[in-house]
Amino acid sequence: MKSIFRTISLRRQTGRRTFSETPEETYKFVRDRGLDHAVEREKNLRPLLSIKDLITSEPSKSLPISVITSQKDSLRVPHRPIEFIRSFPTVFHESLPGEIAGLQPHISLTPETLNLDAEEQLLYASEDYKQGLADRLLKLLMINRINKIPLEILDLLKWDLGLPRDYAETVVPEFPDYFRVVKSKLRGCSGELELVCWSKEHSVSVLEKKAKDYTKGSPIAFPMKFSNGFVVDKKMRRWIDDWQKLPYISPYENALHLSATSDESDKWAAAVLHEVLNLFVSKKVEKDLVLHLGEFMGLRSRFKRVIHNHPGVFYLSSKLWTHTVVLRDGYKRGVLVEGNQLVTSRNRYLKLMSKVKKESSAVSSRKREDKGKVEGEGEVCEADAKGEDDGVSGSEVEDEREDDEEDDDDDEVDQDQSLKRGRWNSSPRAGRRSLGSQEKPHTRSRAGRRGFGKSSSQEKPRSGRNKVKLTTEKSS
Repeated sequence: MKSIFRTISLRRQTGRRTFSETPEETYKFVRDRGLDHAVEREKNLRPLLSIKDLITSEPSKSLPISVITSQKDSLRVPHRPIEFIRSFPTVFHESLPGEIAGLQPHISLTPETLNLDAEEQLLYASEDYKQGLADRLLKLLMINRINKIPLEILDLLKWDLGLPRDYAETVVPEFPDYFRVVKSKLRGCSGELELVCWSKEHSVSVLEKKAKDYTKGSPIAFPMKFSNGFVVDKKMRRWIDDWQKLPYISPYENALHLSATSDESDKWAAAVLHEVLNLFVSKKVEKDLVLHLGEFMGLRSRFKRVIHNHPGVFYLSSKLWTHTVVLRDGYKRGVLVEGNQLVTSRNRYLKLMSKVKKESSAVSSRKREDKGKVEGEGEVCEADAKGEDDGVSGSEVEDEREDDEEDDDDDEVDQDQSLKRGRWNSSPRAGRRSLGSQEKPHTRSRAGRRGFGKSSSQEKPRSGRNKVKLTTEKSS
C-alpha cells in the first residue's frame, strides 16, 4: 500500500465536450481566503492530537522525547518535535525524571488537555456518535461497487472520517447488520471492512434529500459558488448550464458502463465525490487520499477530472504544503454549515492552543502599561521641578539675567573662533570636525544661525550631494 500515489498526465480527451480545448486553458485559478483559512487553521492541530494520543496510550501517560522524535513522520510533526511541543505549554508539560541532569526530558499532558481528552473519549463511546459513524461507514461501503474497503485505506482516512483509534474492535462489532471485518486477498492488506446488508434507507444522497419532487432520471443541479474574482466566460457558462440539465445518477448506482469521456459519466463522478466528501467530518480531504480511495474504487482518473473541471463545486486549496479538496457548499464564509460534535471537540483544542498567544500578548500589554507609568512619573517629576523653579526670588532672577548676558558674550567669542577655523580648514573632513565641535543650533539666536550658515564653507557641498542623490532616485 506504499507509494501508490502515482501522477497521471493530463492529455487531451477526444470526443469529450468541455468548456476548454486543453487542460492548460481551462480557467485562471483564484484563491478563496475563507476556505484556505479553514484548511490552514488545522495546521498544528492534527500533529498535536497525534502526539496526545500517543502519550495517552502509555500507562504512565508520559513519553521520552526520543520516542516522539523517532515517529516524527508518522505523527506529521512539521519541525523538530521538541520545538513543536514547547510552542504549546498549555497542552504539553516537559519534565526531567527524578530531576537528574543528562536524561532526556519526558513529555506529559497538562490537566486541561487531560480533561479535553476525557471528554473526547466519552464522545467516541456515546451511542449517538457510534450510530452516526456506522451510518457513514455503511454509506461509504455502498458507494464502492465491490462493497469492500481495506482497513489500510480506512486508517489513512481516520482523521477525515472521525474514526477512533480502535474502531475495528469497538465500533464494528456493535453493528453486525451493517459490516464486518474479513480477511483480504490483497497483498499487504491485513483485512477488509465488508458490507453485510444493503440498506435502501441509507442509499439516498444529500442532493436527493435536498431536491424537491425528485424522480429517478430527472436532473438535479449542483450548488455552485465561485471565488471572488473568478471569471466565467460565455463558453464556460453555456457548458455549465448544459451540464446541470443532464440527468442525475445516484452515487449509489453503478454507472461504470458509461463512457469515461462522456458528460453523463462526468456528472455521475461528481455526484460520487460530492457524496464522499459529505461523509467526512470537515467536508474536506487531502487530494492524494481521495485519489487513493478513488483508485481502489476504479474512479481515480474521473475524480481527478471532476476536481479540475468543476471549481464551482470543489475547491482545491494548496495550503499546508499539499492539496486539499474542499466541498464548497459545505462551507459559508470559511465556516462549516453543519457542525458536529467531533468538530466542536477539536475546536476546544484549538482554543487551548491559542491560549498561549493570549497570555503572551497580555504580558506584553502589561509591560507597556508599566512603561507608561514610569514615563508618567518622570513627567510629574519634571513638572514639580519646574514649579520649584517658578518660585525663585527676585534677586535670583537678576543673577540669572547677569549669567545669561555673560553666556551671550561667551557665545559671540565662540562664534568668532569657529569662523576662523572654517577659513583655516578647507578640507571637507576638517569642516565636518568643526561642525561637530560646535553647540547645537537650537541654543543660538536666529541671527547667529544665519551668520553661521553664510560663513560655513562645508554646508553647501553636503546639501549638493543630497540633491544629486534624490535626483538619481527619482530618475531610477
